[in-house]
Amino acid sequence: MLKGYDVSKYERPSVAVDIILFTIEDDQLKLLLVRRNEEPFKDKWALPGGFVKMDESLDQAAIRELKEESGVKDIYLEQLYTFGEPQRDPRTRVISVTYMALAAKTAWRLRASGDVVETGFFSITDLPALAFDHESIFKYGLERLKSKLGYSSIAFGLLPSTFTLSQLQKIYEVILSKNIDKRNFRKKMLSTDLLVSVGEKLAGGAHRPAELFRFKKREVVYTD
Repeated sequence: MLKGYDVSKYERPSVAVDIILFTIEDDQLKLLLVRRNEEPFKDKWALPGGFVKMDESLDQAAIRELKEESGVKDIYLEQLYTFGEPQRDPRTRVISVTYMALAAKTAWRLRASGDVVETGFFSITDLPALAFDHESIFKYGLERLKSKLGYSSIAFGLLPSTFTLSQLQKIYEVILSKNIDKRNFRKKMLSTDLLVSVGEKLAGGAHRPAELFRFKKREVVYTD
């Protein structure tokens, strides 16, 4: 601390992180939630997250909280938005920096620990009532996810390192909740600067082998 600085001179809001983790299962877009074991909102479902420690960055806090409360790590993660309405947390003034994550559900096993008693995935069309302002945070994240599909490689978190255009199209259809014309989708994706052919084809199946692609640039992945 700077010598002579009076830390009590100004109010000090608490800073938290909340994580919106999406996955796809059974052709449904799902959201990871945790059931709280503490007040406020004890026994209510919420987004994973918690308070930032004095000696860690925001990114480090998000990685730590996600791993502690669900066991999830090594996934796509990006800082999304900051929510800071004065009354959003009944405990005190809390500013929350939110993150968005995408992951294939088979990549890890969920486990609850810390201040949560249960973790689970819920279809975004059938969510329980959420604690705090987490419904608003989720809705913001969903719209952001949809908007980024057209110009970024955000979908890579839900795909293997190489994939067919049909596999990619299915991801888009699930997230956007609508069917997409195959020919138009292929034309649009190949006209972007997002994909590159790996020069191989997907083996097996009754139909002609499909060409495999990868993203030219994959979004950042944080690991611990």
